[in-house]
Amino acid sequence: MEISIIALPLIASIISGFFGKFIGDRNSEIVTSLLVSISAILSVIVFYEVIFNQYEENIIIAKWINSGSLEVNWTMKIDALSAVMLVVVTFISALVHIYSIGYMSHDPHKPRFMAYLSLFTFAMLMLVTADNFIQLFFGWEGVGLCSYFLIGFWFKKETANAAAIKAFVVNRVGDFGFALGIFLIFYLFGTVNYVEVFDQIPTVVNEKLNFLGIEIKAIDLICILLFIGAMGKSAQIFLHTWLPDAMEGPTPVSALIHAATMVTAGVFLVVRCSPIYEYSELALNLVTIVGMSTAFFAASVALVQTDIKKIIAYSTCSQLGYMFFAAGVGAYNVAMFHLFTHAFFKALLFLGSGSVIHAFKDEQNINNMGGVWKKLPYTYALMIVGTLALTGFPLLSGFYSKDAIIEFAYLSGTTSGYYAAGIGIITAFLTSIYSWRLIFKTFHGPYNNKEIRIDETHESPLVMLIPLLILSIGAIFAGFIFKELFIGSEGINNFWRESIFFLEPLSTDHPPLWFLTLTPTLVTLSIPLAYYLFVKDKNFSAQIVNINKPLYEFLFNKWYFDEIYDTLFVKSSKKFGLFLWKFLDVKVIDGFGPDGISGLIQKFSIKAKKFQSGYIYQYAFIMLLGFSAFLTFLIVK
Repeated sequence: MEISIIALPLIASIISGFFGKFIGDRNSEIVTSLLVSISAILSVIVFYEVIFNQYEENIIIAKWINSGSLEVNWTMKIDALSAVMLVVVTFISALVHIYSIGYMSHDPHKPRFMAYLSLFTFAMLMLVTADNFIQLFFGWEGVGLCSYFLIGFWFKKETANAAAIKAFVVNRVGDFGFALGIFLIFYLFGTVNYVEVFDQIPTVVNEKLNFLGIEIKAIDLICILLFIGAMGKSAQIFLHTWLPDAMEGPTPVSALIHAATMVTAGVFLVVRCSPIYEYSELALNLVTIVGMSTAFFAASVALVQTDIKKIIAYSTCSQLGYMFFAAGVGAYNVAMFHLFTHAFFKALLFLGSGSVIHAFKDEQNINNMGGVWKKLPYTYALMIVGTLALTGFPLLSGFYSKDAIIEFAYLSGTTSGYYAAGIGIITAFLTSIYSWRLIFKTFHGPYNNKEIRIDETHESPLVMLIPLLILSIGAIFAGFIFKELFIGSEGINNFWRESIFFLEPLSTDHPPLWFLTLTPTLVTLSIPLAYYLFVKDKNFSAQIVNINKPLYEFLFNKWYFDEIYDTLFVKSSKKFGLFLWKFLDVKVIDGFGPDGISGLIQKFSIKAKKFQSGYIYQYAFIMLLGFSAFLTFLIVK
């Protein structure tokens, strides 16, 4: 049963990818959706067994590498951590497959799209069920490749191609750091298997290495290199620029890859490696700082964006920041709790935005929407649920997981933890403002689209609405139902067990009442504030923009990260490339190589051609000269 969870998406991908044109579009959609849905059901069964029967297993699928001390198997590691990820990946993927039947109904390449979705699901499952870093890296690169395919699915769009290449290149930066981390692990421990590596960690706590001329603890270097890989995959600040551009792909791609699964791989990596990170205070502080910086940065940028999908994309960056600073303060289980709840409400928001885009015939600018809440009642209601959960409104899933992160950061007692808690509260307020801005500008106020009449907008078909409804149930109840299991004291001992390592037990204290009520109060007050700013008195919000024009431009241009990177890396790389091409390649290599030799031969040919005069006496004279030279050579010799 367990192996079927991985095998079914792969089989679905092969059938749709290689035989889609023979079985037809509809059958491709049915086969892929059915097989991934079966995988999701089996994942739920495994999750149930892990919860109630403490089921753990390490299933060896096949022997892979056996060279010297390096022994690597294809495995399926089942424990609490992988069981959670199995449910998240397969459940969201199944709903996205079903949703895509409606969303991609007019696309001529449906089998290829469904094949890519299923292949991505397979790669992600290989990642989360690995028991060694090599298989993890295989899945890691596999989801990166599938992300490239899916972002650039509409390859005839220049912007889609550029976004796919950008995602691929930026992730290579992170993956290079990740690969170095794996090399260092093998160098130090002679193995890449989790259990063997984690058992040896205490023996190298004080060991130091010279890296690039800097003496650093080996444990710190391993954690930092692994975290660089996590930053790239999970779009943390400095390596985040690919995620907003990735919205060029179809909306189901955004829901699957850029909200619920692939971008959470970095968080999963840090939590899986908790037995390493717990011994590196430097790395944990770095994770905390990067996480809280990303949370604030992305939320501030989302305040002024106009593309409905990019707003949600920056929201994803921000929420991933929350997960990372939770891991940074040692609350790995809380990070996984937020990852779990976030998958429901963020996939709901992305698919809901897809329903809006579908109604507006591919329009994505929220300034060209408005006034359609009665025309799209189901989409509107379901997106309200997703927004309430995202903002942490009391009693919805985000309230339990996000507030828990802020509370544990506060209770950590460290300077970085206090800063993270403060930034978390401010970011929660900003999150609520931009989330309700999206809702109010999309569904309320006057209708602003000049290309499409309001009568032409329509609600999405059931095949798109049913996945939204299922996700909304998770967005409402997942936090309440699973809170004790994920972050309660019983859950740490009886659910997570050995899958997460805590060097010191988490604090069981309770923050003061004012701290507990601060975030929910700000979140609740932000709703009427956002309504006033973006519906009731738009002139006031316009005046705020005019007064703070430089700040608005700074946020609208995403803190100028793209422009800075373009100047530092893109343009300089192009100039260096042109130098290598025009000087080194054309003038040096070609000049002294094939072009030079051919030019020399051509010159000799032109000179030799002049001897072809047609006069016999000239030929006889040359023959005589040659014969004389030959005789001279023989005599001298």
